[in-house]
Amino acid sequence: MNYEWLSPGGSFKIKRIEIQRQIGKLLARRIQMKITINARLQKLALALVTTFIFFNNSALADTSWPQNEVGASAAGFSERGIANLDAAMEQIVADQDVAGMIWMLAKDGEVATFETAGLARVNDQTPMTKDTLFRIYSMTKPVTGVALMMLHEEGLWNFDDPVSKHIPEFENLKVLKSYDDDGNIELAPLERQPTMRELLNHSAGFGYGLGGSDPVNSAFRDQAVLASTDLDELVAKVAGIPLLSQPGEQYYYSVAVDLQGYIVQELSGQKFGDFLNERIFEPLGMSDSRFYVSDEDEYRFAEVHNWDEERNRLVQRPHRPDRPSYLDPNRMESGGGGLVSSTHDYARFLQMLVNEGELDGARILTPESVRIMRTNSLRDELDIGGGPDRPGRAGIGFGVDFAVIYDPELAETAQGPGTYYWSGAAGTWFWIDPSQDMFWLGMIQAQGQRRPGAANMRNVAIDLIYDALE
Repeated sequence: MNYEWLSPGGSFKIKRIEIQRQIGKLLARRIQMKITINARLQKLALALVTTFIFFNNSALADTSWPQNEVGASAAGFSERGIANLDAAMEQIVADQDVAGMIWMLAKDGEVATFETAGLARVNDQTPMTKDTLFRIYSMTKPVTGVALMMLHEEGLWNFDDPVSKHIPEFENLKVLKSYDDDGNIELAPLERQPTMRELLNHSAGFGYGLGGSDPVNSAFRDQAVLASTDLDELVAKVAGIPLLSQPGEQYYYSVAVDLQGYIVQELSGQKFGDFLNERIFEPLGMSDSRFYVSDEDEYRFAEVHNWDEERNRLVQRPHRPDRPSYLDPNRMESGGGGLVSSTHDYARFLQMLVNEGELDGARILTPESVRIMRTNSLRDELDIGGGPDRPGRAGIGFGVDFAVIYDPELAETAQGPGTYYWSGAAGTWFWIDPSQDMFWLGMIQAQGQRRPGAANMRNVAIDLIYDALE
């Protein structure tokens, strides 16, 4: 199904967002303009700013937010059910499980609820607002997957291609065979080259460095792979680190999507960020999505929080000196976790997927490509999270940069079969249920220790949403 997301005054197709950017700059600088303009232009500028803020019957609203809430019943939910959902999310913030949250629920192209609560930054008490910017971390991955699928549609790669066809540095990868506590490591040659399909579903064997004490993940941390200056440096480092297993043997959440971003860059002949901007963000009106935060947008940027036991409250986490600053426009364009985005932007991306590749006249992917992305491609015996040291999550597989629920009963969820989802390291999360043409998007910034007894907000939301369906 295809749905247009309308402004209050009708359908407007805004292909360029320069007006919006200029208004943002005016707001950020408190309209301290050093140029002289006549009174008529001043009134026009103020009118535009007011329109931007309050979304009153303007074409700007089309690219600022998906649409006004139509209410629960118009979107296919009970009024009481959505009221309970909103109250539960507000309570999670009031209990200091998170500092602040934005949430959106849409079905059949209609927004049932789009609300905010709490703070974006506790230090200066900045409120969470609908234009707050977030580190979306691994929610970057589906964007990278869409970019790669666009190039698949152009015939530039195939699922059965060896990864080394597109990254020749990987021709002679080794595989970790054994190791001991004394640091002795035994490596084995590849039995075959990992394929693009395995790169896309995390079964190629690559490590990541986010966890694990094995020599592979330790090497990722020791060499600061994720803090590389650019994608070329990242590829060079990964080429010298062995795989965790022979290709196709295990699911290991990995650096694979950063490698996908490199492949997009190589096949397109563009910088990865330029490709995303030209081919995805501009057509979809995603003006807040990029790999850094501009100076004029810094005031909109939420900080990450965690629970402090001694102070018995949430505190802002300090910036990690071993990671590049989000204010640096030259930071590595990480396809696995580098994007900053807003609720508006990511909601438009999700609605494009709900619509099977199209939104407001902008065709990003064919319906077939979207269906491929949301189809489990792991072998039957491999579930997401499976490995020699931990059991898999039954009923949940992996497609192209999404987890896919292929058996809701085994997965113990109310979500429909084929629901696909992912999340970010600072807590942002989404899911799409194609059986209901429905998506949920939750935006928070939280890492590390949580308040004792904190709610499982993801499960709370799922249960209340499906209870509210009419």
